[in-house]
This record gives sequence, structure tokens and C-alpha cells, in this order.
Amino acid sequence: MTSPIYLLELASQQSQWLSARQRITATNIANANTPEYKAADIQPFANVLDETQFTMVATNSAHILPEKDSAVATRQEAIDTWETTYSGNSVSLEQEMMKEGDINRSFTLNANIKRAFHQMLMLSVK
Repeated sequence: MTSPIYLLELASQQSQWLSARQRITATNIANANTPEYKAADIQPFANVLDETQFTMVATNSAHILPEKDSAVATRQEAIDTWETTYSGNSVSLEQEMMKEGDINRSFTLNANIKRAFHQMLMLSVK
């Protein structure tokens, strides 16, 4: 019996999240000169994963599972550094362009991971 492959599903969910973040960032950049416009962003993908309940399963007696009371690493939240201009606009073009670069790198990494995993699956089928 085969089990579903969750890596491809996870990569697909991250691609959708990256698309949504890119859309919001583009909207922020487009409204950089709009009076009273408040910059927006979405919840980080790491937080989305933290809220998702994944558990490890031992499929072999040699597998080691984490203890239920083990400490979980916490992530620090980014400090909100938006500057508001006299027009009430809180878009910082520098920060938005940095987000765009981060999104681009994440898209590339995601595509490379999917490609490598796909190649690994194809080699295992041969």
C-alpha cells in the first residue's frame, strides 16, 4: 500500500501563499502615493505551518519519536517598522522591494525543491 506524498502538497501550498504575498506586495507598491493607504502583509508561512498539526509517525520499530514534552523552538516576530508619511501612507518602497526579492528567492527555492523531489521519484520508478 502506498501513502500520499505530502512534500509536493506542502510545496504547492507554499506556492499559493507566495502568490498571495506577491499580490499584496504589488498592491502596496501600486498605492505608494495614495493618501491614507495602510500597507498590508499576510501571516508568515512559518506561522501557517506552526498552526498546522503535523505529527511524526514511526513506520519502523527502529524509528525514534520525539518526546511529547520536548521543548519546541519559538520564532521571533518581526518588528513592525512601517513609517507613516504626512499623507498618512505607510508604504515603504524599500521594504516592499526587499519583500519582493525575498518572495522571488522563495519561489526559486520552492521550484528547485519540487524539481529535485520529482527527479528523485522518477529515478526510483525506473
